[in-house]
This record gives sequence, C-alpha cells and structure tokens, in this order.
Amino acid sequence: MSFFDKIFGGKNESPDQKSFWKKIESEEDLEKAIEYSYHHKIAIFKHSTSCFISRTVLKNFEREVESSDQKVELYYLDLLAYRPISNKISADLDVRHESPQLIVIENGKPVNSASHQDISLSQIV
Repeated sequence: MSFFDKIFGGKNESPDQKSFWKKIESEEDLEKAIEYSYHHKIAIFKHSTSCFISRTVLKNFEREVESSDQKVELYYLDLLAYRPISNKISADLDVRHESPQLIVIENGKPVNSASHQDISLSQIV
C-alpha cells in the first residue's frame, strides 16, 4: 500500500465495509430509495471512486456518521460504475451533478444538496 493510499484510502476500498450504506446499483434501487423518502428522510452520496478528493470526503463523512447517534437512511452510488443512474438522479430531481455530492431527499424531492467540503451530517438532520 502506498503512502497516499494510507492517507486517502486504497482504490479497492469500498463503502460496503460500512454497514450503514445501502447501495444504489440499478434504477429499481433508486426507485426504492425515493419511495422510502416518503416515510423517512434519506441521503444519497454520489462518489467518484477514482478521485482522491471524493474518497477523502467520503471517509470524513463516514467517520462523522459513525460517531453520531443520528439514525439516517444513507444510500451510496458509485457514479463511475453507474453513470446512467447518476444522470437519472440529476435529471429526475433537477439537481446539478457534482462529485462528491450528498443529496438529501424527503417526500420524493431534494431538500438539500452539498458537495466537496460542504458535505456533512448536518445537511441531513
């Protein structure tokens, strides 16, 4: 493992190590997430797995979630592997694409969006 991988995380690391993530890997997964937002506020984290900035923001956000007692439904999208779904999120929710990006959804509508260093658990709760 290189020095930079130790600081920013290796390319093979994925959020499935964290039990709080629900992955979005299909349009059906996205539809289920949006449907769930009618009952509870959710957040979708759009992550570029090839970007060290995105990886750093993801790790910081995960630390924040792990140290919090807040119960939040968190969804993860690997936007490089699932670009069409990322595009669908942008089009359907009318939210400009950014990476990394956190989109908070309630009742099927985006209520907050943040990118880069602005991503924080406080965007959700």
